[in-house]
Amino acid sequence: MSTIRTALALMLASTPLTALPLPVLAQEKAQEQDVIILREPPRAVLSAHSYLDRIEAVDDNGPALNAVIVVNPDAPMEAGKAVQLPLGGRTVLVKDNIETREWPTTAGSLALKDNRTERDAPLIANLRAAGGVVLGKTNLSEWANFRDTSSSSGWSAVGGLTRNPYALDRTACGSSSGSGAAIAADLAWAAIGTETDGSITCPAAINGIVGFKPTVGMVSRTHVVPISVSQDTAGPMAKSVPDAALLLWAITGSDPADPATAEADKYRPGLTSGIATSSLKGVRIGVLVQRVGPRKDIGALFGTALDDLRGAGAILVDVEYQPDPAIGHDEFTVLLFEFREGLDAYLGSLPNTAQPRSLAEVITFNEANADTELRWFGQSLFIMAQETTDREAYEAARANSLRLAGPEGIDKLLRGNDVAVLIAPTNNPAWTIDLVNGDNFTGGVGLTGLAAVAGYPHLTVPMGAVEGLPIGLSFIGTKWDDARVLAIGAAYERVRSAELAAPSLEPWGEGEALP
Repeated sequence: MSTIRTALALMLASTPLTALPLPVLAQEKAQEQDVIILREPPRAVLSAHSYLDRIEAVDDNGPALNAVIVVNPDAPMEAGKAVQLPLGGRTVLVKDNIETREWPTTAGSLALKDNRTERDAPLIANLRAAGGVVLGKTNLSEWANFRDTSSSSGWSAVGGLTRNPYALDRTACGSSSGSGAAIAADLAWAAIGTETDGSITCPAAINGIVGFKPTVGMVSRTHVVPISVSQDTAGPMAKSVPDAALLLWAITGSDPADPATAEADKYRPGLTSGIATSSLKGVRIGVLVQRVGPRKDIGALFGTALDDLRGAGAILVDVEYQPDPAIGHDEFTVLLFEFREGLDAYLGSLPNTAQPRSLAEVITFNEANADTELRWFGQSLFIMAQETTDREAYEAARANSLRLAGPEGIDKLLRGNDVAVLIAPTNNPAWTIDLVNGDNFTGGVGLTGLAAVAGYPHLTVPMGAVEGLPIGLSFIGTKWDDARVLAIGAAYERVRSAELAAPSLEPWGEGEALP
């Protein structure tokens, strides 16, 4: 067991990982029917044992990915009890800003190391009721990557640095870095991440897996550490679109404590319908020709994906669009204002009164523990959020950014071009980790921010790799059109001709004769 996990085992009072001499199982084959019941009880139990062994082998030891911070040794037993339920005991890893009854929910911060609420977030309660088994919790970019402008994705004071299974010296992206890396490395059937702006889709694409940010309001946010009530949502991260759809179906549900979810129950039944048989024939797809970026290698992968879509009968329509800079400016105001309000409310409601109860107290905690919390980057976003109190300016920014991203953005593009979804590459290749200087994001690719601000569904599906580093293909739709976005993505996945890279579990280029 790694030093980090050993310390956490004591700190979080978790039970040590049980290792059994069972073979490591590969990814479970995606099931095709709408509601799935496994009819071989031993398989769920063996899978749970096998994933626990796999976590010990490549997360604690070997390449030491640091994707998982704590595990559930009772997972095999729980899987055996769930075999007659729809998910059949499938194992799911959960990002550590979502409350589960077993462990503290830390958001990666030592300030919340004792945040044991002994309750499940409603999305986790839904997961268990559907037959999913919580295998453990995943590392994340601390405070979901909303602490400083020069942060390093994948690092938290609780979990250390998560590494990309495709290239250990390159980023796993954030903030759902642990969830993305874990599924890429076959550490569970699927994982749950959260997104405010790119925190599911970026780590999914960069780690070569499927990630889906659903419509805001499809999944409850109750008992999830917040950033933005306007943009926050949990979502599935998996090896295939059918698996992602099944997991989304399991966690979706209306929650009286979260008014945004009032219509979720209405849309839940259709989330897995037609996934196995969806066709691209006659489907009109908008190609965001200005959001491909300057790289010729990504352009070539995208061209192959377009050929695959066209060959399957899709009608491709070139769509020109560049985001209005006002969207990003106003979004930033919204995030700062909502973060302070939301975090103060969340922290103030927690049962442990000995830990920070407000953003101001977290700032003070970090200053007092600067050697562990602030070594690699500061808390400039925290300080800005604490000072962002102008409600009138916030409300104007929210109204403007939502209008530009939704009705006058995605909706206008879909309606004006008579297309069902918009597509573009999701990401550039993973950049080299640099804890000293922080992330090296490069823009010009995709429309992650537009879907995030609008609160609309965004699916990323692997479409190939550049020098062994995965690149995703994004599918973006309108509000509550999640089922159609998933169906189109699944249809592309079935006809995809590009060869996908396999995780090397080594630093990038190791073993190759580099120029």
